[in-house]
Amino acid sequence: MVKLTRKAQQRFVLQRLKQAVKQLESCPEFALLIPEVRTNIVFALPDAQTPEEVAGVDGRITVVRNMPKAAGPIRFGASDHLARLVLELRRFDPAIRSALNFRWNEQIYSFVRKLAGQKKKSIGSIDRSKEPAEIIGRDKMSVPWKVKELISSTGGKVPNIAYETRGWGKEPLFLLIGKDPLSLAKQVIEIARGYGRRIKRQANR
Repeated sequence: MVKLTRKAQQRFVLQRLKQAVKQLESCPEFALLIPEVRTNIVFALPDAQTPEEVAGVDGRITVVRNMPKAAGPIRFGASDHLARLVLELRRFDPAIRSALNFRWNEQIYSFVRKLAGQKKKSIGSIDRSKEPAEIIGRDKMSVPWKVKELISSTGGKVPNIAYETRGWGKEPLFLLIGKDPLSLAKQVIEIARGYGRRIKRQANR
């Protein structure tokens, strides 16, 4: 296998992430899953060690005229929290290179849990009510704690899907975890479309 140069790896990461974001922007139902803090999707270089080696959406993905829309360009270093979460997860599974956050509520959780069961996807959780007072609001300290809690909830393995409960000043969120952003985009679009159909059925009753 030919080893890519550093620049070639960077180009591949940016191109792959752009393709994933384009798919998300073309799915109107995905707007239903964008949280108050907005959505980001990240993709790390194979040997990433710092957030500067993880690409993300500058300004995250927001909603414009009821459609998902990237607020800025895709670039390395655009994400801090989600990038560091991926880097921390890689300590437990080096194959992990990508993650995406989306909205959590009871209805979405019910739908995701059912879909995950059908597709045999593992779900982990982070109970932010247990977060030590001394690290609340200190992001660089909270990420290792969150990952430790997540891995503990699944018996030592990195799950396919994770969620964190509401914490002090924090919105509850879902997290998709994987090797490739296109795969994550496909998964969350399936969730968004299925959830959108459920909402329409409920509205028509």
